[in-house]
Amino acid sequence: MRNYTFRIIIEKDQPKGYHGFVPLLKGVHTFGRTIEEVKKNLKEAIICHIQGLSKDKQSIPQEEEAFELIQTFSQKDLSLSSNA
Repeated sequence: MRNYTFRIIIEKDQPKGYHGFVPLLKGVHTFGRTIEEVKKNLKEAIICHIQGLSKDKQSIPQEEEAFELIQTFSQKDLSLSSNA
């Protein structure tokens, strides 16, 4: 069984929530109130997109190289006071 790896980007979306997308998979993006919700939604969107590619007999794109995951945490996530 083959494993597929996709780089995802999750950004803060004002006023509340987050926006996530997969640069390699055109049109795969979602919104959520929390990072966890965006991750869950992205997983579902990626699966749906890949199933569509497979059904249409199109190749599944792959990341060219290994990638670095950068995640941003708010002060609230880290339980830091705003005076720190």
